[in-house]
Amino acid sequence: MLNAITDFFQRTLAHPEQRENQALTLELATAALLCEIIRADYDTSEEELAALRIMLTERYRLSESDVEELMSLAQAEVDEAVDHYQFVSLIKEHYDYSQRCELVAQMWQLAWADGNVDPLEEHRIRRLADLLYVSHSDFIRTKLQVEERNNHDA
Repeated sequence: MLNAITDFFQRTLAHPEQRENQALTLELATAALLCEIIRADYDTSEEELAALRIMLTERYRLSESDVEELMSLAQAEVDEAVDHYQFVSLIKEHYDYSQRCELVAQMWQLAWADGNVDPLEEHRIRRLADLLYVSHSDFIRTKLQVEERNNHDA
């Protein structure tokens, strides 16, 4: 199953010049990392799926077919580890620091989508933030901002 996720992104990332919107390649790499947050706690809720669907369609302007393919992959088994290197390196190359912090904030939003953050989700976000070279203080700042927004909205 995780090979299917990797294959999906390799197909999309391998030939960006063949896409109508070449900028979408970076957005697909970002979407791959967001999918990892939903799957981190091995309990994918409808709220998390809805939040991811909104992010993928609105924020990243993915087509409905790409969103549906991503959503079906995100719901499948998570027994193997995914190598995030190709996605992380693409994001580090093209996103400035503030954009990487914004991505970490989006990860927190997905983690909070079901009303609470599981320790496995927090661990995954911390790991990805480290790989994206987001400082620990900004990791905490984004966590607290999203947490405050969720408590305020509740």
